[in-house]
Amino acid sequence: MTSKRWSACIAVLLAGAFLNCGRGSGSIKIGGLTPLTGEGAGYGASTRNGYELAVREWNDRGGVLGRRLELALRDDQGSPAEGLAALTKLIEYDRIVALLGPTLSKVSLVAAPIVQSVGIPMVSPTASDPRLTALGDHIYRICCTDRAQGDAAASFAFHELRARKAACIYDGGSVYPAELAQAFKARFTGLGGEQVAFLNHPNGSPATTALISRAVRARPDILFIPDYGADAALIAREARAQGFTGALLGGDGWDGSVAGLESGYFTSNFSKDEPRPSVQDFVRKYRERYRSEPDACAALAYDAGNVLFEAILRAGTTGGPALAAALAGTDHAGVSGRIRFDPQRNPVKSPLIIEIRDGRRICRSVRSAS
Repeated sequence: MTSKRWSACIAVLLAGAFLNCGRGSGSIKIGGLTPLTGEGAGYGASTRNGYELAVREWNDRGGVLGRRLELALRDDQGSPAEGLAALTKLIEYDRIVALLGPTLSKVSLVAAPIVQSVGIPMVSPTASDPRLTALGDHIYRICCTDRAQGDAAASFAFHELRARKAACIYDGGSVYPAELAQAFKARFTGLGGEQVAFLNHPNGSPATTALISRAVRARPDILFIPDYGADAALIAREARAQGFTGALLGGDGWDGSVAGLESGYFTSNFSKDEPRPSVQDFVRKYRERYRSEPDACAALAYDAGNVLFEAILRAGTTGGPALAAALAGTDHAGVSGRIRFDPQRNPVKSPLIIEIRDGRRICRSVRSAS
C-alpha cells in the first residue's frame, strides 16, 4: 500500500472513531477479524466459535456493565489487504469499541497500527509474531510468542529428552518457523547442547531430499521442524525413511495436521485432554454447542473474549485508554493457562508439550488449577 493510500485509510478510520465517542447506552459492539474464507479458513471457523461461546456466556449472565455484548465478525480472508478493508468497516460502520483478532500474524501487523491510532484496544488470540505488541500500548495477545515456543521446545529437548545434539530444518522465508528456529538454537546451545545442522528451505518450496539427508548425516539426537503441519510431516517422514531414529519436535504449527506421523512432540497453547476442571468444562460446552472437538484456536479465542470482557467490567467503561489500562491488569484463569501480561503486553505463560504416540496425542504438561 502506498503512503498516500495508507494516510487516506487512517483519515477514514479516524472519522469513524470520532463517531464512537460518547456512546453509553445500547449494546457494546465488539469487533472480530478472522479468516472465514481464503487462507487460514480452517483456523477461522474455530476462532469464530470461541468468540461466540464467550459472548453467549456473558450475555446469559446479563452482559457487561448492564449492557448486552454484540459481536460484529468480519472475514479478513487471511489477507492483509482484505483485513484492512474489513477493519475499516468495523470501525466506521459497526462502530466497535474493541477488536478481537486478527487470527493470522500478517493481518494483525497491518491492523495493529490502525487500532492504536484510533484508540481501540486489540486482543489477538493467535498472532504470535514477536513484533506485534511493540506496535502500541493498546495491542495485546493471548498466545505464546514464537520465541517462547522455541525456548520451551529447546528446554524440553535438553532436560526431558536428554538430547545433546540437535538438527533443525525450517522454512527460512516465513517469520513463524524462522523465529522458532532461532529461539530454539539460542536456548539449546545456551544450555550446553550442540546445533549440528541448521538448515532452511525457501518459502513455498518443500525441503528437498538432499537437505534432509544433510541433517540426518549430522547424527542429531533430535530433529526440530518448526514448519506448519503438512510440510513438517513430509520432512519427518523423509527423515525416518533415511534412517533417522531420534526424536522429532515441532511448534504449534503441528496442531493442525501432522498426518501420518506416529511419534514426536510439539509445543501448543492448549490440549483438550488437560485435566484442569476449567478445561474439561470448556470442552464439554464446546462439544454440546458445535458437535466437534475444540482446538487451540477455539480455546485462545474463548480466552481472548473473556479477558476483554473482564477488562471492560473492571474499567467500568468502554473508553479506549481506560480499557487498555484495565487489560494490563489482567489475571485470568483461562483454558489456555493462567493469563497475565508482561510490560510488552505478551502473556506470561509457558506452552504445553504434546506427545504424539502411535498417532495419538498425549498432553505431557501439567498446569496449576489456579
